[in-house]
Amino acid sequence: MQQRLGMVTLGVQDLPRSLRFYRDGLGWKPDDGEYEDIAFFSLGDVTLALYPRLKLAEDATVEPLGTGFSGITLSYKAKSRVEVDAILKHVEQLGEQVVKPAQDVFWGGYSGYFADPDGYLWEVAWSASWGSETSDS
Repeated sequence: MQQRLGMVTLGVQDLPRSLRFYRDGLGWKPDDGEYEDIAFFSLGDVTLALYPRLKLAEDATVEPLGTGFSGITLSYKAKSRVEVDAILKHVEQLGEQVVKPAQDVFWGGYSGYFADPDGYLWEVAWSASWGSETSDS
């Protein structure tokens, strides 16, 4: 098996609400095409899909209910510390929860976390070692 990731599918409770958050709130552009029960967002080499949680569980033949931490987070690689702060502020203004305010972290970067409308955790992170801005604090 080749080492690659092509798609991440999030099982969502309310597809229109999640679509509004990612499209209208974050300003992401969905892929062309109208689909009744799924939305796709191209993110470079990876696609993010939003699909109803119950249907996704049915497709995978697993129980749809789960609580607590799912054991996975998604990450947005910011270009600067300022961008990290701006994104977290924007998400908070959209009415979503900032789970962990941005701060210097143990691995030498700067990051914080927010939860999307379904509670999926997104880390917004920056590191000088990623070849972007070296300092803007």
